[in-house]
Amino acid sequence: MATGTNIRTYFQGAWHDGDVPIMRAADHGAWLGSGVFDGARFAQGVTPDLEAHCARVNRSAKALMLTPTVETATMVEIAHEGLRAYAPDTAVYIRPMYWGIDGDPTAIVPNPETTGFALCLEEIPMAPESATTKLGRTRFRRPVLESSVVNAKAGCLYPNNARMLTDVRSRGFGNALVADAMGNVAESATANVFMVKDGVVFTPIANGTFLAGITRARHMANMRADGMEVHETVLTFEDFEDADEVFLSGNMNKVTPVTGFEDTAYQVGPVTRKVREMYWDWALSA
Repeated sequence: MATGTNIRTYFQGAWHDGDVPIMRAADHGAWLGSGVFDGARFAQGVTPDLEAHCARVNRSAKALMLTPTVETATMVEIAHEGLRAYAPDTAVYIRPMYWGIDGDPTAIVPNPETTGFALCLEEIPMAPESATTKLGRTRFRRPVLESSVVNAKAGCLYPNNARMLTDVRSRGFGNALVADAMGNVAESATANVFMVKDGVVFTPIANGTFLAGITRARHMANMRADGMEVHETVLTFEDFEDADEVFLSGNMNKVTPVTGFEDTAYQVGPVTRKVREMYWDWALSA
């Protein structure tokens, strides 16, 4: 079942209406997990950082030993071509994908020269500005490069994220605040995380256990351009218990205010509101 509605799929050089089949049962990606994707957004008539998302899916493909077959600029053109079928006020999730088709003689290693590609558009509304979430702790952690392809946005990483979400949802939380291998805060189960203390903004330093997101980088650039103090640093769960504000940063909804972490409560504060305002000011004027 698809997440969104009004789906269009670019596959084998043409656009198709609907959630069309793109992968065969024996494709390497279907049974051995060699699939990568990225996600961008079309909202309010604009596609913020679309080029950066398309470039990243090509890097992700290489990290999974696949050969990307579509240049970044061409991928951007394909996305814009498909988006012409949607009204300007429609919110659309843009998902380019690669997967392995054949394997080597052992089957385990994907053949880098036979790579599948598709680009899927799904109508998925942006969350309302009033939407918030509460975070819980989970025993599941972010992996490291020595054990997982954490330098790619790879589908094979997401069962671990699903465990995190299922774990905290069973206790009534909306998302998980997740540790890295050292026990320090890395991100949430679905997005990067920021905290605010005394007007200063902090986010976990990119240590290779999680993708330091494109939207995360955009927020930091916007805040620094506005004169705000922003630090990438090692953060503990105790730091988040002592925070004044916490918000999540991700492509799907850009900014999600956090109103609680376990027994700690937060207000949706002025920095969180300002970051959202600056993001859309930038996106609509870029």
